[in-house]
Amino acid sequence: MSDDLRLRAVSEDDLPEFYTHQLDPEANRMAAFGPTDPADPRAFAAHWVRILTGPHNVARTVTVDGAVVGYVLAFPADGRTEVSYWIDRQRWGRGYATRALTALLSEVIRRPLHARAATDNVASLAVLRHCGFVVRGTDRAYAPARGHEVDEYVLELPA
Repeated sequence: MSDDLRLRAVSEDDLPEFYTHQLDPEANRMAAFGPTDPADPRAFAAHWVRILTGPHNVARTVTVDGAVVGYVLAFPADGRTEVSYWIDRQRWGRGYATRALTALLSEVIRRPLHARAATDNVASLAVLRHCGFVVRGTDRAYAPARGHEVDEYVLELPA
């Protein structure tokens, strides 16, 4: 691919773009486990304050040819380190999530790492599997974007 994809530290200037991405109803439905109200700017701001001030969080903005297209994260959850990502839906299908997660995995070297994805989120599961994650189990949780409980895979990138 000729697109110049890069990761960099998240800056406050990136947050309005992330907020705009978060407002996409289809992206929220696919992600399933996002915010209760994606349009709530206070909840969005509080969420990003927690991410940016968490001492063990790794938060990176994904840019392509200098434009912000999303973010990738590594963060502690229930005694483990999980990864997550969000790519602007207008950029889906171009390999950006896979490339961004691959770049994050070269930076975050501790293993194992974990991830979660709704079982019907085929694209996200493909990204995770391409990056070496394997399904270790399933769980069921309330998905705010869908308004009901959803099955999810629990994945691991082994040591």
